[in-house]
Amino acid sequence: MTSPPPNRYSAPALEKGLDILEALAQNEDGYTLNELSKTLGRNVNEIFRMVVTLQHRGYIQQAEPDDRYSLSMKLFQLAHYQQPIKSLVQAALPLLKELAERSRQSCHLSLFRSGRMVIVAQVDSPERWSFGLKVGEAMGLTDTSSGHVMLAYQDEIERTRMLSSHIKVEGELQMDPGELFSILKEVRNNGHACMASIQIGGITNIAFPVFSNGGRVAAAINVPHIARVDGTPRPNIDQIKEIMSNISLRLSMRIGYNPGATDDDTQA
Repeated sequence: MTSPPPNRYSAPALEKGLDILEALAQNEDGYTLNELSKTLGRNVNEIFRMVVTLQHRGYIQQAEPDDRYSLSMKLFQLAHYQQPIKSLVQAALPLLKELAERSRQSCHLSLFRSGRMVIVAQVDSPERWSFGLKVGEAMGLTDTSSGHVMLAYQDEIERTRMLSSHIKVEGELQMDPGELFSILKEVRNNGHACMASIQIGGITNIAFPVFSNGGRVAAAINVPHIARVDGTPRPNIDQIKEIMSNISLRLSMRIGYNPGATDDDTQA
């Protein structure tokens, strides 16, 4: 790990705790206590009490059978209290409920945070069967429709920063850079992403961008589409795309997007 510059006002215990959190954030598989001590360059006795305290406070968790430590969702939950995210979720929920009702599908809103796509709001389908992801769950950046939308509308500098800070989630596939950039170009041309789920059979993920003030993509709306085979009338994928286009534009405008003034800003 890269050491930060010297600080006039040292707080060794705090520094130690932050080192532990940062190390765990960079390894999705987590560490045993011995592995963590080697990664940090500290002996086990130096970090043991700090690890126990962080676990007691709910910031990290320990999994059996190998007693590996990993981050809990508490840091995400704290970040979720921040006004920008809270305001976005408040603005989005009524429109997500409308989307679920009109499409007869579940839907969710996700953001890029700490190297991953994270679900910040979710609404179930009004039908008996539905497929959805839990709020707080992390998704892949490079192999999901939501991740493709987030990457496609960034400028080159921001896209490079996102990819360099990217942390793979469990099951995320390795994506060839050439193939990825070809997909991102197609997403920009189409205005949305649509792809069969790589993780779950029978799901087609449809994602649209949500733009903020200045024309930068702030979030992605996703419908994990489930096809019914019993003939029950419901919107098809093309009809759902029309609904999502309307919903995503309305949400964008609610959070300050001016589509007539920032078209150039959204091009990578």
